[in-house]
Amino acid sequence: MNLELTDEQSFLREAAREALSRVKTVAAAREALEDGVALPDLWPTACEAGWAGLLASEDHGGAGLSAFDAMLVMAEAGRVLAGVELLGHLPASSLLDAAGDERIGDVAEGTLRACFVAARPPGDLDARWTVEPPSGSVRQDAPVLADDGTLSGSVAWVPDAPDADVYVVVATAAGDGAPVAVTVDAAEAAVQPATRYDATRSLGHVSFDGAAGSRLDGVGAVELERAWFLAQALLAAESLGAVETALTESVTYAKERFTFGRAIGSYQAVKHSLVEVLRLRENTYALLLYAGWAYEDKPSEFALAASAARASGGHALDYASRAMISVHGGIGATWEHDAPLFFRRAQLSRRLLGGIGDATDRVAGELLGAA
Repeated sequence: MNLELTDEQSFLREAAREALSRVKTVAAAREALEDGVALPDLWPTACEAGWAGLLASEDHGGAGLSAFDAMLVMAEAGRVLAGVELLGHLPASSLLDAAGDERIGDVAEGTLRACFVAARPPGDLDARWTVEPPSGSVRQDAPVLADDGTLSGSVAWVPDAPDADVYVVVATAAGDGAPVAVTVDAAEAAVQPATRYDATRSLGHVSFDGAAGSRLDGVGAVELERAWFLAQALLAAESLGAVETALTESVTYAKERFTFGRAIGSYQAVKHSLVEVLRLRENTYALLLYAGWAYEDKPSEFALAASAARASGGHALDYASRAMISVHGGIGATWEHDAPLFFRRAQLSRRLLGGIGDATDRVAGELLGAA
């Protein structure tokens, strides 16, 4: 297994970093929370860069790249807290591509924005397909697909649901997972935008009350599970990017800030906390490499790899954002600094799509099952 990035991957990462640097996304996040100012629309940037079709095959107008390539782009978005609607779009596009759906060309081009309305696959702790509840921690049943092709049910806290053009919904039919594509203008389908903690994260509560949809042929439980864990890996990659920014800014400040005639970075308490951030960053990156490899070459291990990366990435960002506040001292805890924005991102990201607790349970189940 080659752990070095290829020239193409390095170029993809640098191009993504350059494209996202054109917009002051961190400053926009503060303005959105302070004054309710709308965030800059980064979707045209994503379409111009070809990110919308990263995981779509070349036959369907996409780039035909790997899951790890998508993770590299997500990491760059996380580095600057960019609200690019890829977390919902990319898993949905992979399912539309697998089904050969007629909309995949427009989705890969970005003229149609897709949204993955996910359901957690059955596991050793719960044999149901379940979705996020609007409140509390008890998960609810996934939407149900009736014999006449209509959907009923609701899913809360769906990433990138507002302003999407087509929803790829993981529903159940006779107890089994069933992927259904629903257009945004379908009758009886409604989205309620929601904002929590992090204004850069587009979220919505999606409800279906007899909405008509089209079932994606040729896509079964295996592909639906793969899409769920792909979303876990993408969220982990985004967290990794935010960790890298938190670490870089903290180290820079620790070298520049002096107290009692010494740089604060020379004190053990500061050094140890930053080394721990580095350790967590390296662990997460290694697990993402594993997840990227497993997605392509060892599908049977992808669930374990993606879940491990998600758990590691969520913990890393939580720790890194707290360390960023601590290292910067009094200013780090104020609204004048960027650290609280990274802390908000950490607290929301670690709770989405089942949360890092669910990812940890999945890792434990996989390891105990293998033992």
